[in-house]
Amino acid sequence: MNKDIYSYSIDELQSLFGELGLPRFRAQQLFEWLHTHNAISYDQMTNLPKALRQQLSIAFPLSRTTLKEKQTSSDGTRKYLLELSDNELVESVGIPSPPPADKSVPNVSRETFLDDFMPSTPSNDMQRLTVCFSTQVGCGMGCVFCATGQEGLSRNLSAQEIVDQVVTVQQDFGQRVSNLVAMGQGEPFLNYENLMMALRRFNTDKGFQIGARHITVSTCGILQGIQQFTQEPEQFTLAVSLHSAVQVKRNYIMPALASQPLDQLRSVIEEYISKTRRRITFEYLLLQDINDTEEDLLALIEYCKGLLCHINLIPFNETGAALQGSSMDRIKVWLQRLNANNISTTLRHSKGADIAGACGQLKNVSRETF
Repeated sequence: MNKDIYSYSIDELQSLFGELGLPRFRAQQLFEWLHTHNAISYDQMTNLPKALRQQLSIAFPLSRTTLKEKQTSSDGTRKYLLELSDNELVESVGIPSPPPADKSVPNVSRETFLDDFMPSTPSNDMQRLTVCFSTQVGCGMGCVFCATGQEGLSRNLSAQEIVDQVVTVQQDFGQRVSNLVAMGQGEPFLNYENLMMALRRFNTDKGFQIGARHITVSTCGILQGIQQFTQEPEQFTLAVSLHSAVQVKRNYIMPALASQPLDQLRSVIEEYISKTRRRITFEYLLLQDINDTEEDLLALIEYCKGLLCHINLIPFNETGAALQGSSMDRIKVWLQRLNANNISTTLRHSKGADIAGACGQLKNVSRETF
């Protein structure tokens, strides 16, 4: 079986075309269609001979990701249901937001946690567009608060299926994507090779050219994945879903991580920070009477001591789970106490909740729904 045509370098395409007796400039044309124009069909490649397009479509079929449904939130967020070539379904989200607030002003409320480590955007008055993309169809982690985890895992996405999500959002909004978060369906580090292939395309392809620091991977805390990510040369950003610094509670909230304990997680995070010199973000979803007690707060403060880290507190979004989010008064106490202990902390302002597009709400939707 031939490998994905998108994964060929320009040199590899030129060698391939040479073997077919075709001029090298045809390889350059194909490469530009794939990586500058984000073509989704050979029929779009009108400067290639029809016979060559037909030959390529047989030897290297392009992924067939189609838009099944789009919903628009009152806050401007758009959620997309995409159908893949094997009829599986996956969701992704486009999140528009104003330019970053002036960080010289203290205690500024931020739209998403990304603002806390974005050095700049292309223009101070340009609206940003963040895409929250999926890396798997469903998820096998089974976190108690997450709608995706309640549905289970179907399969990994290919690199192109990951890219297709961003292409769909970019084309629908009619503007370039400025920020990316691998925070949709699935655990990114359990699809590591395809994830990294997609991230590098987002970073280098002329159709995207998104700075590495504007691309964030959010993991449940897969130790091997974090160790691999530490060795990557690009400055992609890392976020870890922590949700409790008390082992027994984290085991309840994130049962699939019980075999990867908190002390080992901290060790690989220390290694990541030491090697990359980059700050890590901990994501912490506050659940009433589960992980928001005084014991939990003190454990989190202790866990973060000495780490170059930022904490993003996340309000609970309704997912059908029998859980209740912490009160805003309690969240404010946590914000105050954590910052008072010199642990940089902000509150995630979830967007798209009215269309089930906020944190934890994406689902592996059954086709029987449609």
